[in-house]
Amino acid sequence: MICCGGVMWKLGGEDLQGFFPVRSECQADVPRTRFKSRAGKTLSARRWHAAFTEDGHLDMERVLRRIQRGGIHPSIKGEVWEFLLGGYDPDSTFEDRTKLRNHRREQYYAWKEECQKMVPLVGSGKFVTMAIVAEDGQPLEESSVENQEWLVKTAVTDKRVLQWMLVLSQIGLDVIRTDRYLCFYESERNQARLWDVLAIYTWLNPDIGYVQGMNDICSPMIILIEDEADAFWCFERAMRRLRENFRTTSTSMGVQTQLGMLSQVIQTVDPRLHQHLEDLDGGEYLFAIRMLMVLFRREFSFLDALYLWEMMWAMEYNPNKFASYEKPENGTKQDPRLLKQYGKFERKYIKSGQNEQHDNTLAVFVVASVLETKNKRLLKEAKGLDDVVQILGGIAGNLDARKACKEALKIHEKFLRKENERRRRLEENCTHWWFKSSWKINVSLIPSITPSSEPSAWFDTWPTKVEKLEQHLTLPR
Repeated sequence: MICCGGVMWKLGGEDLQGFFPVRSECQADVPRTRFKSRAGKTLSARRWHAAFTEDGHLDMERVLRRIQRGGIHPSIKGEVWEFLLGGYDPDSTFEDRTKLRNHRREQYYAWKEECQKMVPLVGSGKFVTMAIVAEDGQPLEESSVENQEWLVKTAVTDKRVLQWMLVLSQIGLDVIRTDRYLCFYESERNQARLWDVLAIYTWLNPDIGYVQGMNDICSPMIILIEDEADAFWCFERAMRRLRENFRTTSTSMGVQTQLGMLSQVIQTVDPRLHQHLEDLDGGEYLFAIRMLMVLFRREFSFLDALYLWEMMWAMEYNPNKFASYEKPENGTKQDPRLLKQYGKFERKYIKSGQNEQHDNTLAVFVVASVLETKNKRLLKEAKGLDDVVQILGGIAGNLDARKACKEALKIHEKFLRKENERRRRLEENCTHWWFKSSWKINVSLIPSITPSSEPSAWFDTWPTKVEKLEQHLTLPR
């Protein structure tokens, strides 16, 4: 870490000399950090290393319990995140992980070399903030210091290459705005590392490309993990969870799926607030886009945001993630013996009998908890969407990550309970119709159901088909 004449955040009584120092001139603009290292609760370096067996197997249950109680000490965040995000199998050995790490590093630097051949600035310690090629693929006539006096010399005809080259300057502009209050990014070389990782990720994922906000997700990995290749793979694993949020088309945004889920959650747990937001034309919850896209980076201080992330990832932890990423063709099977190795949030879905491949994320429920904390003000003061945005804008730096996660779990439990009650009512009604009704449900609308199915089979695809069932069950006899 880079030290400078800045401000040090303190965890408890510990002076974190060298961790995330803030430039002194930015001190007034940085939100107050609430996270405190708590003895016996925060995962310390000593506890982390003690969780490994002699050959390297990790007691993930023990680690998750610590993280969910008190977060991770900054000195080990990067290496713990690699496991939380499914980068390594806790059941692997030190030797297994060394082989995999070396293979991944070789793969990354091969990709980097491929990108360097197209744009030599990649890996040079420099980056661009102005275009290096015209939009039609033709060379530009003049260079400048903003593009490091480097330009494409010949016309670019390959559409994928051109698409990538055109976005490199936008990545550069976002890089210089990323966490600029931290001393770490006073170094152009550190900024260039962030640019390199984002540029290479963008080249490898043309279907998603680069979208503003990815820089906010990637930055902590660059700061926490010294080796650039390891930082890339940690970011890549994080993006496996988030990439659909960044998928955009001319008619839709990927994050709309989570916004729809948020709408369903608030409608279920707080129908009065949901109706009020509907009346204000805010029922699509577009005001929550930023929270979900960059995982609350704007609502929390840097350290508190990292604390929130690791709390959420620990609570969402699924021991099958590594296998699903490395060998997706094999599929994954739920093992009841591994139940304690699931995070609190994920475990509730498994216990409730729902498919572990659900699309819900804890971030949706954290947003719901934020809305609930502002429930009274929103109902009383919000007369339009501008008021909603203003009220929610006041939460920056005033949220406690631990309390937000705790409240999110409560809302999640309430949501599951109400949804399960609705499901039971549907089952009872369906059973009644199955035996009593003189008419049949039009099962052709529900592909997984056949006329000979037992009533319980109707719910194999719940909740995706639940609305169609409700429509049938409310029809008059």
